[in-house]
Amino acid sequence: MGVSGSGKTTVGTALAERLGVPYAEADDFHPPENVAKMASGVPLTDEDRRPWLDAIAGWLEDRGEGGGVVTCSALRRRYRDRLRRAAPELFFVHLDGSPELIAGRMAARKGHFMPPALLRSQIETLEPLEPDERGAVVPIDGTPEETVALACAAVPR
Repeated sequence: MGVSGSGKTTVGTALAERLGVPYAEADDFHPPENVAKMASGVPLTDEDRRPWLDAIAGWLEDRGEGGGVVTCSALRRRYRDRLRRAAPELFFVHLDGSPELIAGRMAARKGHFMPPALLRSQIETLEPLEPDERGAVVPIDGTPEETVALACAAVPR
């Protein structure tokens, strides 16, 4: 979990490979209307996110006990609660970094629908993991390999 540009795809792909489980990219679950809205610089509403979260929850349910890794911003507690209803043992890895670091990464990437202008709204929306949520905060200020190693170490087996 984390805001756009925090490295979810990079870390999630590598983490799934290391754990030997399936991987899914949450961006692929967005309906075309959501992608168009974000691409035009308009933040999504909770209503926009509902079918997206339901689709991700369905993917999690289909994994069963075999598990999997899915990247998802999961910015609000209620979004994470929705996902946990589908997968009660869900463990969140919150990729966390400074707004400046993330903005720089977003500015450098090519071909992604999420414009850097939406970073502020994502940061304002983000509700950090609470003590009763299964998860860990992983800093992203190191190399991708260092971040993946920290994420892998945080995930219970």
